[in-house]
Parts: sequence; structure tokens; C-alpha cells
Amino acid sequence: MTPELTALALAALLQIGQMALFSVLAQKQVGRDYAASPRDAPRTLTGHAGRAQRAMNNHFEGLLLFAIATLLVTYTDKTSAITVLCALIYLIARVLYVPAYLFAWTPWRSLIWAIGPLATTILLIAALF
Repeated sequence: MTPELTALALAALLQIGQMALFSVLAQKQVGRDYAASPRDAPRTLTGHAGRAQRAMNNHFEGLLLFAIATLLVTYTDKTSAITVLCALIYLIARVLYVPAYLFAWTPWRSLIWAIGPLATTILLIAALF
């Protein structure tokens, strides 16, 4: 497996971890009965639960593009030291983004977020050239 695909697998595991974190925090906020219900009456999550949900959703969006970029680089045989570095940078940024969002590290959260799309963009460009 290429290092880029390893980073993709680890990013997917991070997403699973974020889903678990969100689930625990949301259930603490709304209670077990509501969490187990069909949730016909929606509730807005606040605090750490709301932030965990938004961070999780943000990673779903970024993970899709990162997966495309990683697969393109791998299957076009355009892997290089730059693509490995970008994949690693993406993964580190996404790991740091979780506490940055949960604990409202302003303005660092936005700066950490920007690193992910930048690394993904470089991977996509590398796949094309």
C-alpha cells in the first residue's frame, strides 16, 4: 500500500472516531431516550456536541475530495515525495482540527482547516501533471 493510501485509511478511521465522539457527546446532551427515538422532533445540539457534529460533517466533506485526490495520484502512478508529504499534512491537519473545533481555538481552527484543502489541491494537481 502506498503511503498516500495509508493516510487515506487513517483519515477514514479518524472519521469513524469522530462519529463515535459525536454520538457520545450528543447522547449526553439529548438523553438516551431521545437518541434511541426516531427523532421526529429535531433538536439543535450546542456546545461540544454541536461542535463535534460540525467537525464530523466538515471531515465528511474534506474526506471525499482527499479520497479522490489520493486515488488519482495512486492509480495514475504520480506518487512522489511531495504527494506523500501532502497526504501526511492533510492527515495531521484533520487530527488537529478536531480539538481545534471542540475547544474553539480561534483563529487557529480556520488556519488548521485551510491546510487540508491546500494539501488536497496539491495532490490533485500532482495527479494531472
